[in-house]
Amino acid sequence: MSSSRTARIRVVTLNALSPQYAGGRRRRGAIRAELRRLAPDVVALQEVVRTAELDEAAELLGPAYHLAPHPAVAEDGSTAVLGSRWPFARVHRLDLDVTPRAREFRWGGAVVAELAVPGLGPLVLAHHKPCYQLGFERERELQAVATAQLVERLVAERPAHAVLLGDLDASPDAASIRFLTGRQSLEGVSVSYHDAWETAHPGEPGHTFTPENPLVAAGDMPLVRPRRIDYVLVRGTSHGPTLWVEACELAFTAGGPGGTPPSDHLGLAVDLALPDRPPGAFADGFTG
Repeated sequence: MSSSRTARIRVVTLNALSPQYAGGRRRRGAIRAELRRLAPDVVALQEVVRTAELDEAAELLGPAYHLAPHPAVAEDGSTAVLGSRWPFARVHRLDLDVTPRAREFRWGGAVVAELAVPGLGPLVLAHHKPCYQLGFERERELQAVATAQLVERLVAERPAHAVLLGDLDASPDAASIRFLTGRQSLEGVSVSYHDAWETAHPGEPGHTFTPENPLVAAGDMPLVRPRRIDYVLVRGTSHGPTLWVEACELAFTAGGPGGTPPSDHLGLAVDLALPDRPPGAFADGFTG
């Protein structure tokens, strides 16, 4: 993955699978090595541990990153963390307890951070972690609406590019993802985000959680069909996304114990850049 454009960023998301499972220490070494290789500018990590004794995201990423932890932490320390090479100007947190059932997922929530990226300009990052339970799509719908509405308010206050990313625990045909990608409205709200994988690999499945991964086959969801549930989404205007998807690839596909992936999820690595011209404008001098 490379870019000829100067105004670009690399974005990575990974659900790292709690270190209490499946040789966590060895898997963490492989995740750390892959993060070093990818050298992302923005990182969304899910299922990392944060306790008084351990800040796992800080250990995986190192001192070059500014960290914005999620609002909720499970009893075992599991949580999610957003990292950036550039400092955050403002960080907003949502607990996403949208129904009584939603509280059953103890570390769900969202972090929406504002920052300035050299050459790219103002950027809003939404690290969204909804309920994982298969039967909780109603909760995921309400959670997607809550996070999207916060992003819309921030962009209305201060125009910016916006990227929503993370383990969204829903396949592309689910209502929560259809809402985010502009295919349907929810709760009287509609938005338009563009799916980086779908943009770069139209028609390809891009499964990120599949029993073909030995850690899924040995885990607590071995009978679930292959799914694509991890995303990088670029917010669009009426005329399309404000950032160009130069590349989007599956990441963390090997390097764990025995050469298997280091997590039960595969991650995504996405290169985003400023387009040659903003959406909504015709090319100068074009006559056909």
